[in-house]
Amino acid sequence: MTRLVRPHSRYQRSYLAASDEFAETGEQRDGDGLWAEEPEGDYAGFAFTRDSLEDPAEFERFVARRVASARPDAPRKPGWVPCTFLWMVEDGEYVGSLSLRHELSDFLLQEGGHIGYSVRPSARRRGHATEALRQAIPLGAARGIPRLLVTCAEDNAGSRAVIEAHGGAYEDSRNGTRRYWIDTSG
Repeated sequence: MTRLVRPHSRYQRSYLAASDEFAETGEQRDGDGLWAEEPEGDYAGFAFTRDSLEDPAEFERFVARRVASARPDAPRKPGWVPCTFLWMVEDGEYVGSLSLRHELSDFLLQEGGHIGYSVRPSARRRGHATEALRQAIPLGAARGIPRLLVTCAEDNAGSRAVIEAHGGAYEDSRNGTRRYWIDTSG
């Protein structure tokens, strides 16, 4: 069964294998695919490469950065919001990620939403996204978010079905992105 867990170094091997799968397909994942952030303003930025993440110490630093992103005072680019990164795990293996953004910037209100998720290509069509979104909705409620904005690409029928299965009410489409609202009160 799929579980949402905090990022942890015990998933290094399966995380890197998943990253290789995403690279092979040319897909970008929400949050986890952005390993290099350029410095901007007072934000010092960071850089992680696929090769550097092979080093356990560097992977630990990456994990720590992901976990720290939830703190309101964590360093981040201007305009970026606090975000809880969670990893989807099944049988001790990383199968995907989910990002719960604590608030909406202008961009997130238009296209990104409160929640973004991705499942590694070899683990798709097995219910991981459906279960992860089910587990994330009460986490949004616990953060005081009464309605979660969840989006997907206009042509992503699988993600559309996941969102709609959890009561996502379609509002509109903007720039090729479908926007849904999910009530967190159950």
